[in-house]
Amino acid sequence: MPPRSDEPRRDPTGSRRGSARDPRPADGEPRTGDPGVGGISGARAYTPRGRTVREERATPARGQGAEQRRTPRSSTRSGDPFRPALQVLDGGRAAARAGRRDAPAAGRGQVVRTVASRTPRGLAGDEPPPRRRTTPRAPRRTDRPVARRPIRKPRRPPKLADSRLRLRLGTVLALTLFAVIGIRLIFLQAVDAPAYAGGGTADRLRIVELPAPRGAIYDSTGAPLARSVEARYVFADPTKVEDPPGIAKALSPLLGIPVSKLMELMKPRKLENGKDSTFAYLARGVEIPTAKRVQALELPGVGVHRDERREVPGGDLAANLLGFTSQDMDGLEGLEARYDDVLAGQDGKRVYEAGLGDLDAPIPGGYSRTTVAKPGSSLALTINGDLQFRTQQILSAGMAQAPGGTGAAVIIEIPSGAVLAQASNPTYNAAKPTPSDPVAREDAATSFVVDPGSVHKAITYGAALQEGVITPDTTLPIANSIKKGDTWFSDTHPADGKRMSVPGMLAYSSNVGTITIADKLGPDRLIDYQKRFGLGKPTGEGMPGEASGRLLPADEWSESSQGSVPIGHSVDATPLQMAAAYAAIANNGTYVQPHLVKEVIGPDGKRTPAAAPVTRSVLSPQNAAALRTMLEAVTTVDHATGLTAAVPGYRVAGKTGTGWRLVNGKKQPGEVSSFIGMAPAENPRYVIAVFVYAPNGGGAAIANPAFRDMMQFTLRHYRVPPSTGGSAPKFVVYPR
Repeated sequence: MPPRSDEPRRDPTGSRRGSARDPRPADGEPRTGDPGVGGISGARAYTPRGRTVREERATPARGQGAEQRRTPRSSTRSGDPFRPALQVLDGGRAAARAGRRDAPAAGRGQVVRTVASRTPRGLAGDEPPPRRRTTPRAPRRTDRPVARRPIRKPRRPPKLADSRLRLRLGTVLALTLFAVIGIRLIFLQAVDAPAYAGGGTADRLRIVELPAPRGAIYDSTGAPLARSVEARYVFADPTKVEDPPGIAKALSPLLGIPVSKLMELMKPRKLENGKDSTFAYLARGVEIPTAKRVQALELPGVGVHRDERREVPGGDLAANLLGFTSQDMDGLEGLEARYDDVLAGQDGKRVYEAGLGDLDAPIPGGYSRTTVAKPGSSLALTINGDLQFRTQQILSAGMAQAPGGTGAAVIIEIPSGAVLAQASNPTYNAAKPTPSDPVAREDAATSFVVDPGSVHKAITYGAALQEGVITPDTTLPIANSIKKGDTWFSDTHPADGKRMSVPGMLAYSSNVGTITIADKLGPDRLIDYQKRFGLGKPTGEGMPGEASGRLLPADEWSESSQGSVPIGHSVDATPLQMAAAYAAIANNGTYVQPHLVKEVIGPDGKRTPAAAPVTRSVLSPQNAAALRTMLEAVTTVDHATGLTAAVPGYRVAGKTGTGWRLVNGKKQPGEVSSFIGMAPAENPRYVIAVFVYAPNGGGAAIANPAFRDMMQFTLRHYRVPPSTGGSAPKFVVYPR
């Protein structure tokens, strides 16, 4: 780019371009053909000081008068600082400029810079010419002082960021961050600490079960019939068992458990929370010497801990009453099941932290919590151990004569209604119940449903006495047979139509005489007395699963039922129900609910008597005494049915019976023979019922002698003196 000339630019007319002076010529006429009009000629010429030439001239020099003006100093600068701006105003053309310096314009005495003329836009081509001013510019007023261009203030430097503000902001942010961290730490240490601590502790916790001692069962004298003794249990941790087959083979002969079962118990398994199970029982109730032998093997993953074992000192003594428990000490049958919630305590447990691997031992100072086991309560029964043993012994000896049969015996104390003995045959060893037959574990006295037969006749005669149908002196002509519906009922002792006394009817067990009296009584009244004597519903003695028996409603009676029901057929009852009915006769006509539990003994030794038995009046004392007297004929009259049940030295009142056994409502082959009696008859102390089911018959030969032996032992055991009221009255069977 060529150096700019220091001479002022002039247009073709000689005027300086950009001058602020009046553009008119000296003669005062406007320049209509001036090419600078409307173009660059209207721009001002600036000096290096940033002022116009006119302003520069109007400013007096320092130390001189106002007339003296400063002239532009010679500049050696190579370029005009305002040249780019002027080029922009001029259209940006860089054409050659002419007329560098002409003669001074008219009326000017100083040298001014001129701008060379440029080729007008459009002369070199088709571009239209620039617009020209057509009206003259108003003359500048000479009386107005030249206005100074306001001095431009220098630009302020950009504001720098305030370091103090940034420091404060950073401090606030840091403090906020530390406050948040501090609050979170407080929550972690104070509020959430147990949860986080527990998360790690759970992996180190070990749980050891502390079984609660099960309550014992005692007889009426305090002798234990079943109790818990200290033992050991063997357990395995499936996660640590390394060789299940080898361990199972080593433990099988000691524990008496098959290898396959032990391997199954040691299999890894998941708990409900998804974690691996670390505990499994292998055997419960292991004797202490055996447990020591298991410990000596030092099998990995196998341990031994304190446990209890159910011990039945008598073996089969009252086994059908007691029942048994599982290895986990849960009652399964008998009184163990019926009173499981009383006998079973609340197990405890010990939870502690233990190390892992070779450090598998309680951590000193680690988490440890022990919940003490609460022992169960004990039961004191009304059963007398000695009497129970002798009753079972007598019944077992008699049942040996009836293979495949079933026997039951019940002894009830008068007037309390307490059951002193309750035996069943067959029986089993309650200490080792596993190999026994389920039928042998049943309590026959409460589950043996039979047609009671002639023992039911005492209920018919008692109802007739109470209702005034008969008196002790009543006599009736008795035929050898009687027909009801399509069924004939006959007597084993034919009367041939002779008049027979009521005691004689009982002595010879006359079916015809009993049916004749029942006809006068009527079905409704007979059923009412059956219910009063406790038939048709369980006694509530305390045994689980007690049968209720069944009474035939009056609207279901057929014509033959009028003959069968009074003599004890078409009636379902258990030996215990029939024994309780005779106990009401012995107790002056008051029915007392039979019961087995005497009291409950708490873990602290506190004794709580059992609930009082249900009682109700059935017969008046006078009628009950009269019936007892008439029943003595059964064991005293010649050729009576119960002579073999008599007890020497004691007056015995009772009745024989012959019925049949029902299973699911179906009659079974054979017969059920029974004898129910009381002694001493003048003031009964005990009632004993014996039932014998003999599939091949001959039960009467077992039941009567069994009753005699049991009653004799009972009276002697309790030291009951012989009858002091003399011998039984002389009964006349066929009065004239």
